[in-house]
Amino acid sequence: MPISPTIVWFRQDLRLRDHPALLAAVRRGGPVVPVYIWDEEGEGKWAPGAASRWWLHQSLVALADSLNQRGSRLVVRRGRSQTELSALIDETGAGAVYWNRRYEPAVRRRDAVIKQALGEAGVEARSFNGALLHEPHEISNKQGGPFQVFTPFWRHCLTREVAAPGGRVPTFPAEPGTWPPAREIAELNLLPVRDWAKGLGKAWVPGEAGAGRALQWFVRESMDDYSVKRDFPADQCTSRLSPHLHFGEISPRRIWAEVAKSGESQGVFPPSQGAQVFLKEVGWREFAHHLLYHFEYTPEQPLRAEWTSFPWREDGGRLLEAWQRGQTGYPIVDAGMRELWATGGMHNRVRMVVASFLVKHLRLPWQRGAAWFWDTLVDADLASNTMGWQWSAGCGADAAPYFRIFAPVLQGRKFDGGGAYVRRWVPELDRLPAKYLHAPWEAPAAVLKSAEVELDLTYPRPIVGHAEARAEALAAYAELRNQRHD
Repeated sequence: MPISPTIVWFRQDLRLRDHPALLAAVRRGGPVVPVYIWDEEGEGKWAPGAASRWWLHQSLVALADSLNQRGSRLVVRRGRSQTELSALIDETGAGAVYWNRRYEPAVRRRDAVIKQALGEAGVEARSFNGALLHEPHEISNKQGGPFQVFTPFWRHCLTREVAAPGGRVPTFPAEPGTWPPAREIAELNLLPVRDWAKGLGKAWVPGEAGAGRALQWFVRESMDDYSVKRDFPADQCTSRLSPHLHFGEISPRRIWAEVAKSGESQGVFPPSQGAQVFLKEVGWREFAHHLLYHFEYTPEQPLRAEWTSFPWREDGGRLLEAWQRGQTGYPIVDAGMRELWATGGMHNRVRMVVASFLVKHLRLPWQRGAAWFWDTLVDADLASNTMGWQWSAGCGADAAPYFRIFAPVLQGRKFDGGGAYVRRWVPELDRLPAKYLHAPWEAPAAVLKSAEVELDLTYPRPIVGHAEARAEALAAYAELRNQRHD
């Protein structure tokens, strides 16, 4: 008796290599029907932002091309996932639906309902881990609860074996007797109308092939220097793998395996200090998902409940707009925000600087920054975005103390001393000497004139003073502490 088709439901796993659900479907035998469903409602409050939608469109096109080259196709649908899957089962006669798990709260609840409904309908429903080194429910501290500090979390993870990736792309079995009707990817209307869309295309190559090339380049050219150069935004020493990981164009298991492979000749793992620090960054991604899984409220509320009464600035619309547009008067902050707008990405060191500036210099709620990043980052990931902003604000797990306030001028001089990063993204300051580049208001009038910089006309003065803003932030923190002790 022929084996019924298996629907492989693609989500944030837009690849063919090391795809557990796809491998299981091929092993089951029978036709395999790859499916993608654009289900904004199923994302709850966190449907992808504009930059993420651009990436998703490109990634879906790449996945569809890869499937076509292997004699298969991607069936694209739009609507509620449960409704569309039920229709696809009727249209194909599928006896099984396989997918890789996601960990966002709304998606987990939706998937649980779908799995139960499929089982009750007599359809085999199986889910797999295709996104993390270790499942969040598998990791617990000595008391059996979730970790809230990274170092013991990662130390525990390092005692566990990382499963080997699934190897080569599987050969597809026979096609289904009838392919179900599908939409064109363009019909999903994912591409933004914003003028920065072209800039995204210049900065990134979405898709599984682009992810593989990015990994190979990093391991070969930059990984060994990563621990030394990763904080310098002009050096281009980071892996730039975060959007590829978010959309599942590459798996963390494959990254782990490639790093291990690079050290085989030395017989050590990790093969260098740079590799060790890089893998720890993969660990931070794991930690972010661990936190989101166990503390579902954190995308909107602080992990540390006492921070709900922090005295954030009540107005600040003008300040927020200046931060978003890269017009704060602090060149390293403005460079980062302009890089974000132009490319959908931002160097990690600069992310910390601009986030600290928003929550401490401007004293605006971290949720406003998280919302802006959600819309403008191509790697906008609910777990990582939440953890990063709560870390910056001082209200999350393993958070930076609130009184640790980055001084933007010092950060610029320390990590962009020559000014290459600022000159690229704030070109109106290009002719300023490095001595004044990170604090243009300190330059003598003759220097400003020679550099064709006119403060408040070609470039703004600081929207807040560092010393005053720092004092106000510390006073607000003291107010919070006093409330806790009343």
